[in-house]
Amino acid sequence: MHSSTGGPAEGDDPFDAGAGSILRQPRAVWATAGASVVAFMGIGLVDPILPSIAKGLNATASQVSLLFTSYFLITAFAMLVTGFVSSRIGGRKTLLLGLAFVVVFAGLAGTSGSVAQLVGFRAGWGLGNALFVSTALAVIVGAAAGGSAAAILLYESALGLGMACGPLLGALLGNASWRYPFFGTAFLMAVGFLCITAFLKEQPRPARKTSLLDPVKALGHGGLASAAVSAFFYNYTFFTVLAFTPFVLNMTPYKSGAVFFAWGVLLALFSVVVAPRMQARFGSLKVLGGSLVLLAADVVVLGYGDHTTAVVCTILSGAFIGVNNTVYTELALGVSDAPRPVASAGYNFVRWFAAAAAPFFAPKIAEWTDIHVPFVVAGVTAVAGAVVVAVRRRALDHEAEELQPRHATEDSVTVFAN
Repeated sequence: MHSSTGGPAEGDDPFDAGAGSILRQPRAVWATAGASVVAFMGIGLVDPILPSIAKGLNATASQVSLLFTSYFLITAFAMLVTGFVSSRIGGRKTLLLGLAFVVVFAGLAGTSGSVAQLVGFRAGWGLGNALFVSTALAVIVGAAAGGSAAAILLYESALGLGMACGPLLGALLGNASWRYPFFGTAFLMAVGFLCITAFLKEQPRPARKTSLLDPVKALGHGGLASAAVSAFFYNYTFFTVLAFTPFVLNMTPYKSGAVFFAWGVLLALFSVVVAPRMQARFGSLKVLGGSLVLLAADVVVLGYGDHTTAVVCTILSGAFIGVNNTVYTELALGVSDAPRPVASAGYNFVRWFAAAAAPFFAPKIAEWTDIHVPFVVAGVTAVAGAVVVAVRRRALDHEAEELQPRHATEDSVTVFAN
């Protein structure tokens, strides 16, 4: 039996009700958190196997990088849909719908006979992932024992674990065949589907239904628009590292997976632990501007350094990306008077377009020029993000001064998921 808020009610089984600890949560929370780990794995899963996919399908780097482009292009547009859907059919059904999409399209991706088929199936996967991760946080908070703090920490742990372990799973299975990581993801998400079906009860629906245009209307706020534009430039840099670097490193799936595992560990650590402390000491905008400039320098050195330097800079970029994710999120969600889910959707609608653009343009730029230039472009876009923050400081400064670092974890999870 559950309370009207979706959390455990008095008299429930002690195992299901939990005892206020992050480790003692209802089965519904563990089922959703476990599926969230796999969902976030899907972002970096293909990193270690990109060269293997190119070889297996006789494709170029620019063709294979479309796996990211199709995934995130669909994700961007899905930001306008997820709130519309979940506010009408409820969180549980939205989670199951998203999981069903991932199971079907990840499985189909493993059967692909051409890059075009794989890119198309990856797009369907992106839609499913958007529906799932945009709803999972609200479901976990609604069903968790011990208050929202424990739920948010659990979800943030799932996010970090998924981002770090995705490349490892891709390497482990991909070393035998590039197809196996896709089948593995489909299997794990099918298990998540069954667990959520069995353990998660329907969550209360929002009092007000979200329209398709609400996120776009929210971008009419100058502060939110400024944060979104700056994040757009930053995300181009972020996904140049994530999608193009594997071709530059040209390592075996195992070695590439290890590099991006270390990258993911730094990303999670700096996002949750380091960024809030830096904000408290130096202020959000100074931290963001400095981190963007350092990221720009890091990617340029990555592009022009030797192989060892490229590996070190790839891993190090995870630290700057983690800091940036947290600060951008706080600015985006705090600067606007729109409801957080709506502001988050509008912000992500803009920034995910850069995540779609970078994997397409980086290898194209390398074909037109040389392998170094894509990283110069990525350095320029990171600096452009810092310039937008500096120029629009007045629109962001008031909010930056009032941001409380203790909200960093909650906000970073919400905006990343949405």
